[in-house]
Order: sequence, then C-alpha cells, then structure tokens
Amino acid sequence: MANPRVAIVTGSTSGIGLGIARALAACGDSVVLNGFGEPAAIEALRTSLGAGGARVDYDPADMSKPDQIERMVRDAQARHGRVDLVVANAGIQHTARVDAFPPERWDAIIAINLSAAFHLARAVLPGMQARGHGRIVNIASVHGLVASGEKSAYVAAKHGVVGLTKVIALENAESDITCNAICPGWVKTPLVEKQIAERAQRDGVSINVAQRALLAEKEPSLRFTSVEDIAAAVLFLCGPGGGNITGTTLALDGGWTAR
Repeated sequence: MANPRVAIVTGSTSGIGLGIARALAACGDSVVLNGFGEPAAIEALRTSLGAGGARVDYDPADMSKPDQIERMVRDAQARHGRVDLVVANAGIQHTARVDAFPPERWDAIIAINLSAAFHLARAVLPGMQARGHGRIVNIASVHGLVASGEKSAYVAAKHGVVGLTKVIALENAESDITCNAICPGWVKTPLVEKQIAERAQRDGVSINVAQRALLAEKEPSLRFTSVEDIAAAVLFLCGPGGGNITGTTLALDGGWTAR
C-alpha cells in the first residue's frame, strides 16, 4: 500500500481485537496494538502481524486511565504523523445480580467498556477534523441493543457505547468522519468456552450438545459469530463502501435481535 492508513486497535493482544488488527495489517495498514500480555508474547504478535510488510507498533496504555489513552494517541500521531482510524474494542465482564454486584466491578466495567471509547474518540477527533477524514468503530455487543440478567454493568456500558456512537456520528456528519458500532452476538472466546464446559458438566451432556443448547437460547442461526466476521465488518466500515454509513449499529448476531 503506497500510503497505508494508521490504525489504533485497543484490546488487540488477543481475541476480537487481535483478529481486527491482523486483518488491518494484512491490508497493509500501520497498526498500533494495545493490551496486556507477556512482553515476549506481544513481541511475537507484533512481528507476526508485520511479516507482510505492515508497520506494527505496541502501546501498553491502560484503558481505565484517561491520561494513558491520551498519551497513546499523542505517541501514535508523533510516530506516524496522524491516526486515520480507531477501533475501541477493549472490554471486561463480570456477572452478578444488581443487588449483589460489587461496586468496584461496576466502576471498572464502565471505565474500560464505555469511558475508554469516549476518551479515545476525544483524543483522535481533533486530528481527524483537521484533515477532514477519519473512521471510528466501537465494538459494542448485542447487549448494546438488548439485555440479559446478571449483566447490569456490561449492558449499561454497551448501551452507552451505542449512544456515544450516534452522538459522534451526528457531530461529524458533514465531514468525511464516520462513527459506527458493531454488535456481535455469541463469540467463541475462552470465557464462552468455559461456560459451555460448565454447562456440559452440570447437565451431564457432551460439549457439542451443551454448545448447541447455549446458542439455541439466544442465537437462531445456532452458529457463533467469528472473529473473522467482526474483522471483515470493520474493514467494510472503514473502506470505500462505508463512506456514507455513520451512526449505525451493525448486529452480527445470527438473528438474536430479530426475535
């Protein structure tokens, strides 16, 4: 790519974020990885993603710290000259009924799942506005559109992300700056695999039977949304076909919200 875009992807040392970062790097984009992990493992990821020629950097900014988010953006702009697109993906989870939900877990989930997306957008928007171009993608969740029990903080945060997305889109609608949210359904992460294993043990059934039962409760397609599905959606929203798509929520949920 003669003039690669510069992307920041938060929470990209594993899972969904890593899949997105890998897809962007494969397109030749320069990528700033962000997240926690062992230094050697992160360096291996950085080297792997850059094997095709893309420039891949790493920033350890803690998404619960607004000053670190701002510093990450400043450093990326200093190294690359600009930031063209950001993907706010970092997130954590905790489940409990509202009356038993630890306040410190509520605060942490709101900080990382919602406030971090605000601070990231606030930091990159001035540069995007000065250039008249930018792409912001917030990884929300199907729980930004509907609710489930025992997920009060996560549901509140993801609903907030959807609302924040719409405001950013409206405030920048006359420029070539778009902001959209992707809302995946079940994604087969280690956390979900643990839930399936526990369900199989509890019900005395196979992993395959437990997996189908879990999907059947919410996702009519009976298929997980893949990391590759999400990465492809990001590429579309940030590509030529997404130029006039802004303020939307793209539900990759196998029909979950169609019910």
